[in-house]
Amino acid sequence: MALDPDALVLSVAVGAAAGLVGCFAVMRRMTLAADAISHVALPGIGLAIVLHLHPVLGAAAMLLIGTVVLWGIETRTRIATETIIGVLFSTALAVGSLITSGEELIDALFGEAPRLTALETGLGLAVAAVIVGFVLRERHRLVLALVSPEIARTAGVDVARLDLRFLLVFALTIALGLRTLGVLLIGSLVIVPAATAKRLAHSLSGMLVTSVVVAVLSTTAGTYASMVLHREAGPLVVLVAAACFFASLLRGGATAAR
Repeated sequence: MALDPDALVLSVAVGAAAGLVGCFAVMRRMTLAADAISHVALPGIGLAIVLHLHPVLGAAAMLLIGTVVLWGIETRTRIATETIIGVLFSTALAVGSLITSGEELIDALFGEAPRLTALETGLGLAVAAVIVGFVLRERHRLVLALVSPEIARTAGVDVARLDLRFLLVFALTIALGLRTLGVLLIGSLVIVPAATAKRLAHSLSGMLVTSVVVAVLSTTAGTYASMVLHREAGPLVVLVAAACFFASLLRGGATAAR
């Protein structure tokens, strides 16, 4: 299996984006939401295949729609976020399973080894740059809104709009890694490196850097291992990330980044 240089470059960008977004997802206690939201992409993938469109376009569109619906219901009702995500997850999984079948369903669930065009690589890198830029620019506001929404509003932060923007960036991160990792595994790349960094880092900056390092290490090592072992990259990427997490358990957890 030849290693596609474009796929390797994009995997590094995906790792960097997932590592940064995952830190705030962990701090917001969205560890289960990552997997659930990724399943919303399945109907979009199925519709794109039926309409002979690029699967990632359908997945991204459905993820963005699902994110807006989630945010709208959450801000207008008192229903718990976990409940809303559970309903959306089960509905999306049911619809996606009906309109996607056979090998297409397996590729959607577990990812594939993509041969990327220059356009796909360029768009992927651009999206990753947008995600990284948003997190780095808004990190202090995100922390303030997380610690105390009331103080954030007093400081002039539109908390509801910031939440929506973060959820949209979160959805874009999921969409960015779907091609390689699939619906079932992309949530792990968002959460596991961040969970590892939370144990090892002593500050927010340290947590962000550590999470990116673990995520990029996982994507590059997993991609290289897939070439050597002639296996799909997605499961190997997750296994490398999981190995980093279990290794972090050998030392005491950090408390400053919690």
